Amino acid sequence: MITKSPPRLINPTNPLDAAGRERVRALAQRQASANGMLMQVITYVGGQVEDGMKMLPAAFRTKIEGAARTALERSFHLAKASRQGPLERAVASDRMHKVIGAISGALGGVGGVPTAIAEIPVATTIIFRAVQGVAQTYGEDIDSDETRAECLRVFSAGGPDADDDGIDTSFIGARVALTGPAIHSLVAKVAPKFAAVLTQKLATQAVPVLGAAAGAGTNLAFVNYYTEMAHVHFGLRQLAREFDRDQVIETFHAETVKGRSVAKR
Repeated sequence: MITKSPPRLINPTNPLDAAGRERVRALAQRQASANGMLMQVITYVGGQVEDGMKMLPAAFRTKIEGAARTALERSFHLAKASRQGPLERAVASDRMHKVIGAISGALGGVGGVPTAIAEIPVATTIIFRAVQGVAQTYGEDIDSDETRAECLRVFSAGGPDADDDGIDTSFIGARVALTGPAIHSLVAKVAPKFAAVLTQKLATQAVPVLGAAAGAGTNLAFVNYYTEMAHVHFGLRQLAREFDRDQVIETFHAETVKGRSVAKR
């Protein structure tokens, strides 16, 4: 069970106890499991991803990063607006976000690349909405610019790349003054990594009609992946409010390295 805590409560000298270490260990394992599952789904749904990428027209490939940047700029507020009224109650769980993401991906894949690109803002909004829900669960205020920035950082967690390090812990527990330009700068930094993930998604949707099944599968995988990364990111932020931040981060990195060593055996 996740324990809620006030987002402003900071105990920088409170040592990480045994229970806290176990929570950190669970988050490290969650990150490892999420990335492994994403790779398996993409391999299954997309087949030879490189062949799929070759099917993407060059003109479309150059637009993907711009589409990613625009979606990241706008989707946070669209997602937050959708959390009002009946829709909030009907679509409130991680599972429902995955279902809606799969449906959106299927519709986006019907017409191949053109409809898949048109579906990017919808998919991004669904992911943002799921990430916002996770943030609230861990005691974050989704009306704040700080939480918007932290949700954006979840999108920088990478994706189907063996060299990706997952959650960037640099800003865990940090208090950074945010302005409009700062948010735009963060979007510019996150967009290339998110665009790389979208390229994988579009590659599996390159064939009209058949792309519908691929779109459903990849969207389900991506919503699941970013939701899991949100649990890791905001779970670490919660721990950094309860315990010494450096101890939390050091333990997380140690558990991540340990997990990789076990996986290679």
